[in-house]
Amino acid sequence: MTTATKADSRLEQRFRLWDSNGNGVIERSDFETEADGIISRLGAEGTAKGNALRQAYLSMFERLVEAAGTQQMNREQFVAVAEQEIISKGDAGFASVVQPTIQAIVDVLDTDGDGEIDPDEMTKWFDAIGLSGAEAERAFAEMDTDGSGKLSTTELVNAVRDYHLGRNDIPLLGS
Repeated sequence: MTTATKADSRLEQRFRLWDSNGNGVIERSDFETEADGIISRLGAEGTAKGNALRQAYLSMFERLVEAAGTQQMNREQFVAVAEQEIISKGDAGFASVVQPTIQAIVDVLDTDGDGEIDPDEMTKWFDAIGLSGAEAERAFAEMDTDGSGKLSTTELVNAVRDYHLGRNDIPLLGS
């Protein structure tokens, strides 16, 4: 599978996950459902960090629909706009569109306030997306590119970027 084909396939998988009501389009309510589910699974309901995470998700949605020129994106529109706004812009696209959401997730997970995620903190995220045991340990080890035993926001953004570009197979969308 070529990198472009793998990226499209992963964007299509992301579309299916975000289309929470299964109506064939991604709309604001799908992002709200995704954000609220994550916030709930992480135990952050009603907190400032949970609210910031929800806002980050909705800001990402607004960025994508603005670029798409529609409030509802079907699979083809989503893949095209994600390719245009995120994938084709490389690091800059991931930094501007994806990083704020990842930073908000880090803020929720980072219970000791050091700005990074240790394995225990990351376990909450892995549980939220359905990874456990050896699969979660392998994912953490692959993302910890500097070998510090902690994950920075940069390492997480790079892992998401590399996943969508077909450079790694870390199960970042869940199992």
